[in-house]
Amino acid sequence: MAGTGVIEDYVTGLSRTLRGPRRPKLDMIAEARDSLLDTAEALEGEGLRREEAERAAVEEFGTIREIAPGYQEELSNSAGRRLAALLFVTVPLTTVMWSVIWKIFPAAPAYETMPDWFVPVARGVDLLQMLTGVIGGVALFALGRGLRRIRRPRLVTRALAVFVWAMLPVMLVLCGALMFGSRGSAGFGDYPPGIVASLMSYVFWLAQLYCASRCLSVTRRGPVPVTA
Repeated sequence: MAGTGVIEDYVTGLSRTLRGPRRPKLDMIAEARDSLLDTAEALEGEGLRREEAERAAVEEFGTIREIAPGYQEELSNSAGRRLAALLFVTVPLTTVMWSVIWKIFPAAPAYETMPDWFVPVARGVDLLQMLTGVIGGVALFALGRGLRRIRRPRLVTRALAVFVWAMLPVMLVLCGALMFGSRGSAGFGDYPPGIVASLMSYVFWLAQLYCASRCLSVTRRGPVPVTA
């Protein structure tokens, strides 16, 4: 049964108050609306007018200021799981992809022609990327099955986002050093697998930064702003 403006105004205010991934947020709002409508219909069956029943249902459900923090916590966890899953999958995949590319590239430069620091830096990049994937996996577990043992999961999400942004200048410097040390590889710019790998790397990188930014947004300190 369709409601009057009471329940719709309430869920609209709740939706505007919450920040987080779109799909989980829509699911939460739909669940809240369904719960309110069920309660209102039960109260209406007891003799209350529709508008009175909806007002009573909203009062029983709790004010937006009261329930928003719990909903926001769930959205923060969801955003953190998305970022963690993205890191867990894409970062090791990027490492393996580039390792294969350089092995099959016909004009790959010989290591003997590289500076002495090139190989240690290259291995360091690989280790950092693998470490990032492991951290993503640990965070994914912590924000999933491990939630019962974590008192402040919001900090896990925020720390993961900060880590992604902190790694940005580090990886830029290290990858720039590798490009300089290799002095470029003739023909790589026209090598189809290399072009595809580069595009995929940029897409993964942008996706990680975007998700990290979202995580920082949904976990920022301070009370949840309540929209009237």
